[in-house]
Amino acid sequence: MRVFAPAPAGFRKVILATNIAETSVTIPGIKYVVDPGVVKARSYDPVKGMESLIIVPTSKAQAIQRGRAGREGPGKCFRLYPESEFEKLEDSTKPEIKRCNLSNVILQLKALGVDDIFGFDFIEKPSSAAIKKSLEELLLLGALTDEFKLSDPVGRRMARLPLDPVYSKALILASQFKCLDEMLIAVAMLSVESIFYEPREKLDEARTAKKCFASSEGDHLTLINVYRTSIELLEKRKSEIGKDKAEKVMRKWCKENFINSRSLRHARDIHSQICLLVEQIGLCISSCGDDTIQFRRCLAAAFFLNAALKQPDGTYRALASGEVVQIHPTSVLFRTKADCIIFNEFVKTTNK
Repeated sequence: MRVFAPAPAGFRKVILATNIAETSVTIPGIKYVVDPGVVKARSYDPVKGMESLIIVPTSKAQAIQRGRAGREGPGKCFRLYPESEFEKLEDSTKPEIKRCNLSNVILQLKALGVDDIFGFDFIEKPSSAAIKKSLEELLLLGALTDEFKLSDPVGRRMARLPLDPVYSKALILASQFKCLDEMLIAVAMLSVESIFYEPREKLDEARTAKKCFASSEGDHLTLINVYRTSIELLEKRKSEIGKDKAEKVMRKWCKENFINSRSLRHARDIHSQICLLVEQIGLCISSCGDDTIQFRRCLAAAFFLNAALKQPDGTYRALASGEVVQIHPTSVLFRTKADCIIFNEFVKTTNK
């Protein structure tokens, strides 16, 4: 990796880093650190059911860790805020369990026989509102009975899949809708970082490339098209030139099509793992072929909590939360005006 390479003679190496540099890596030769005093942190609002990636002040623990400029020798840290602001910082970072969706955590506790979630002795106890919201979600997904016990077989099957509960339910339903092959791909692709990227200097080229895979029926089918096209190319090249060279060809293909090769490779790994797991819990893998209506019906049945209805002014209103939402500009449905849509995630953006 270039970040670890020494700077050429006569040059100074400048590294722009996220908070991963606080603890996860040690880069040799660092003498000076500039600390802006903020960090991007994922936050979850249980009332709106919305995740946000927001900029918040660091904690004192993070600031001190950032201040270890010269891990291999003497160094200096320049903080872009006064000492009085440092004293106002929280002592430590807010635990992730207090700022994330608890549905999967609670599902696993239920599978372990823990029924009293509110009374459970968490090391860091999440809010009652977050626990209540997650219990309601699991109840609506059919993972819990009306007595808030783990349901059988749906809840037990969902607990055996290491996925977000709504993805687990989607896979179980897909077996009944006879489109599990498609749903396995969709879930794998949705479980990784963004597949497409759009560099500012090549925005038009990237959008043109994306149109080659775009489905007028939505982003889920668009992702399936990307996956199947890539797998077809990879398998063909493997038989012709071998695995290592085929992977090199795949990386080149990804670059030409503005696809994140690392995310796509990660999606392939996840797909392989969950294929084995769904077979272990007794689900039958079959494809709906060209009958995409079955797949779309399955999406609606699984992601019903993520439905939004078009309003007279052209915006959409999320049915579960009542929030007014818009289709993200990167969606293939951005220019369309469907009466009702199913979305995968609800995120806060700078566009109010």
